[in-house]
Amino acid sequence: MQFHQLEYFVAVADTRHFTRAAAQAGVAQPSLSQQIRALEHSLGAPLFHRNRGNIELTEAGERLLPIARRVLADAETARQEIRALEDLDTGRVRLGATPSLCTGLLPPILVAFRQAHPGIELVVHEGGSRDLQTELSEGSLDLALVIDSRLTNDSVLETIPLFVEDLVVVSPLDAPRPVRRSRMDIRDLEGRPLVMFRPGYDLRETTFAACRAAGFEPTLAIEGGEMDAVLEFVNAGMGLAVVPATMVRDRFRGTPIAGPGLTRTVYLASRRGMAPPRAARALQGEIVRILGETSAAGQLPPGVRTV
Repeated sequence: MQFHQLEYFVAVADTRHFTRAAAQAGVAQPSLSQQIRALEHSLGAPLFHRNRGNIELTEAGERLLPIARRVLADAETARQEIRALEDLDTGRVRLGATPSLCTGLLPPILVAFRQAHPGIELVVHEGGSRDLQTELSEGSLDLALVIDSRLTNDSVLETIPLFVEDLVVVSPLDAPRPVRRSRMDIRDLEGRPLVMFRPGYDLRETTFAACRAAGFEPTLAIEGGEMDAVLEFVNAGMGLAVVPATMVRDRFRGTPIAGPGLTRTVYLASRRGMAPPRAARALQGEIVRILGETSAAGQLPPGVRTV
């Protein structure tokens, strides 16, 4: 098995087309096909179903793809690490974060980091926590801000707990309060239409789990949205939603949930046993530093507290 064979394999897996994969890899199509066949021969199994006009991964190909991505990502990390040995004038950081964190926590941190290291390229990818965990374990990301208590037992990821956020029930600001009390009980959501995030979002799993623990299944008005879409659907009056308190601001009404309430812990995650590139480690330190200073100054947003 050779390194460039894995590059060609991933290119075909991504494009599902040998000619387009060859153009992406910068090689002739016959050469790429020959190297794929050689890779299949060395592994002892076909990697693609080659039906006319339809290229699909075999079971062996599905097994190899995440491994190949990790190998290629590790090689890229090695190249970046060597290039950045002398200083932090160059480099790239691939950071994953949930949409709520991208609009709340990240902007001031990334501004401060950019000012300190203007030569480092920042690539931010938004997604649900489960999706980000997968991309991080496959090597597609250097760091990720994720929310999942089970991360502490994850065998692939190393995590640093950063802070805890309260979750609230959000409703339109110009609509009547969902309840007359200052706080809602989870059971108050029974039978009420809810706007629900798409699968892969920790807020979806948390809401479903809380409702089921209270003895009922949530009633969904609409599901499948990202954070911005969910908030817009709520504002349009389609239903209520459970979101972090930091998302309320002055556009919505946020009703706290009665004790013990719902919270989520935000973790900074990286791959276990694989040090992030130097630039990523610098960003990791900046995130921890700024949060610590903000907390010490009492400037964290309402509903947020450090671990």
